[in-house]
Parts: sequence; C-alpha cells; structure tokens
Amino acid sequence: MLSRPRALGPLVALFTAGYLAPYLLPTVVGRLSAGLGLTPAQAGLVGSVLLLASAAAGFTLAARVERFGPRRAARAGLLAMCVGYGAAALTASVPLVIGGAVLGGFGSGTTLAVAAAGIAAQQDPHRASTLGLLSVSATAGALYLTLPHLGGGHALPFASIALAAALVWPLTGGLADGTGRADADRLVETPGRGSPLPHRRSGLVLAAAILLWSMAQNALWGVSGRIGVTQAGLGEVTVGAVFAVALGAGLAGVTAAGALGSRLGRAVPIGAGTAIIAGCVLVSSSAGSLPAFATGEILWNLFYPVVLSYLLGLAASLDPRGRWAVLVGSASSLGVACGPVMGSVLSEQAGYPGMGVVLCALLLLVAGPMTAVALHTSGRPLVPGSVRRRGGAPAAVLAGTTTAATGLVPQMGAPEQEVTEIPVPSRRRADRRAFRLARPSDRG
Repeated sequence: MLSRPRALGPLVALFTAGYLAPYLLPTVVGRLSAGLGLTPAQAGLVGSVLLLASAAAGFTLAARVERFGPRRAARAGLLAMCVGYGAAALTASVPLVIGGAVLGGFGSGTTLAVAAAGIAAQQDPHRASTLGLLSVSATAGALYLTLPHLGGGHALPFASIALAAALVWPLTGGLADGTGRADADRLVETPGRGSPLPHRRSGLVLAAAILLWSMAQNALWGVSGRIGVTQAGLGEVTVGAVFAVALGAGLAGVTAAGALGSRLGRAVPIGAGTAIIAGCVLVSSSAGSLPAFATGEILWNLFYPVVLSYLLGLAASLDPRGRWAVLVGSASSLGVACGPVMGSVLSEQAGYPGMGVVLCALLLLVAGPMTAVALHTSGRPLVPGSVRRRGGAPAAVLAGTTTAATGLVPQMGAPEQEVTEIPVPSRRRADRRAFRLARPSDRG
C-alpha cells in the first residue's frame, strides 16, 4: 500500500493527527461547556458528533483507500481537519462550531483510515501501532501541560488539532499517490488484492467488542475533567497536570508493550489488561481527593494504550490489506463518539460512582469475547485456509512477509498445485542395474 518501506514515519504522523481529537476530548468538552454556555450533556453531545463523523469516515473508506490513493486520501483528510477545526476555533456561534467539528471529525477519520490501512501492511503492525500511540500520547501530554497556561475558551484545543494537521501535511509526500509506478508497487506489496474479507466472524466479534470497550473507556474520559473539578475539588491547572502525568504513564506503558512484543501473545495483555482497567475506572470515578483521582487516572492511562496497541495489532493481523484494521478502528471511533453522551447521562442519573460501577461491569463483560478472538486467531496465517504439511503457520507468516520477487514464489491465497506421483524403482533393482553397468569396466 505504500510506495516505499520507509513510509512508516508518515503513517505514524497521520496516526497522531487523526487520534489527537479523541485524546483531547476531556478538555474539548469541558471548554465547550464553560466557554459557550452549554450544559455538560450538550457539550458531550458536540464531542460525540465530532467523533461520529470520524467513525463515519472510517466506515466509508474501509476498502477504498487503495482506490483513491493513500496520498490523496491523507491530504483530503488533513485539509478537512485544518478547515473544520480552524473554523470551529475562530467562531463563538454554536451552529458554526458544530459544523466545523463535524468537518474536522470527518477529516480525522479519513486520516486515521489511511494510517490504519498502511500500518496493517507493515511487517510488524504491533510495532507500528505502538509507535503511533507513543507519538499521540506525547503530543497530547504536552498540550495538556501547555493549554491551561494559554487561556480559556474552546478555541485553543481546536486550533491545536488544526495546527497538528497542518504540520503533518508535508510528510504525506512519502505515501503512494495511487497512480503510475507507486500503484504498481502497491500491487506487489499488498497481496490478495480483490480478495474477500477474511475471518469475518472473528472480525465482527472484535469490532462489536471494541465498540463497547471504547464506549466504556471514553464515557469516563469524557467526564474525567468534571470529576476532578467538581468531585475531587481540583483546579483546571491541577487536572491538566494529572492528565499530562497520566499520558506520560501511557508512554511508559506503550514502550513496555513494544519491548514485550508477542512474548505473552495477545490474549493475556488484552484480557488481563482490560480487567485491570475496569478496576481503575472504579477508583477514578469514586475519587474525592487528589491522591485517589491521580491514582485512578494514571494507572488507567498506563494500561489503556497497552491494551489498545494489542487490539490494533490483532485487527491488523486479520487482513494484510488493512480492511479489518480500518473497520475495527472505526468501530472504536464509534464507541469513542458515544462515550461522552453515555458518561454524561450515567453521571447525571447515577452519579459518578454509580457510573463507574456500570462501566466496570461492561468492561469485564467484553473482556471475554476479545480474549477469545485473540486465542482463536493466534498464529493464524494471513491467507485463506491454512498451510498444511511442514512449516505450518510460521511458514505462512514468512511467506506473507518475504520480499522475494513475486515471479519466484506462488501468490498468497492461490490454489495449490496438484502433486503428481513419480514412480521410483526399488533400491534392489537400482543396485542390480548399477552392478551391470559397472561389469564391462571390470573386464578391461
């Protein structure tokens, strides 16, 4: 899908720009409520509309990134982000802010679709996803430390996202443009072009589970700022500092996940990590002081990107063309979009501690299906069927990542050649024939 293997840098940059809006969701929702006079539920609804537009873009482009060309699609997404978020930052009119947020969200989803499809085509999708999460966590952490000192209002978060999109634009030159030689390279690097979507049952279960998983995470994330201010009695600067430290802990967690790699497989990090996150949600939602609030947020953000990196890697392993990576990522964005509304409604009806109990139960509920998918697809080759005979799944993975010329090896997914048996004479007959051929030389 990429014009050159060195295009991992542009993909990480696109991943960072596309994921920045969800990472900044608490400050976006909080400043919309304070700066535009919206109620918490209304501000959460605006955040949900932004992320729904992002999810819609992902579902729309799931199998069309190759057709449009990664460079064209990425630049279109970045342009929509600059225009949409920039317009939202420059106006105080609620309808115009919502319209800009929708356009910017669609651009974020488009950018993420290109990044997800490209990451799935890498030889090590988990490493690529880890680098992307490291980048977006560092960027969001720096913004959480900086924005409270630059003033209030909703303009700064939107302007920051638009500026990030503008800075990423020059790096899109490292992506294929969908024409000419780059398109031919993409055909070589992305086997199975035109093939049906593989592993449908596992992919659908994973997409449905990650939708609920992301919804639960972002239901708390969307109201975390209000929990810190209203329930724990902290100031905005203190809350921003806690978020920055929490995202720093996320950097450490993602680094550890990258170093750990596949040594524990995917099932253990996904299942055990989700259970730990569920406990952190309970602590954070019931926090009434700075130590409790900081502990819950930091531990939660330590494990959240770790589990997310393995989920993204699992989705990428289901299809080398990246279609499941985009679809699962879009399902996650849909869950993220519904999270703020869900958090606002639950917190108003049951209070923050009651909301935490509901979200904890939901996370424990979806941990089972996600772990089952990880176990079921562990070691499965990225081709239809499986490799029998010698080599098994490792041989299929090796065949899927080799850089040998396609004319020298069979195409992945192609039907096997029929085996023709060749009669071989017995050893005794072969020995007698060799003896007869040797006799004339003995006579000499």
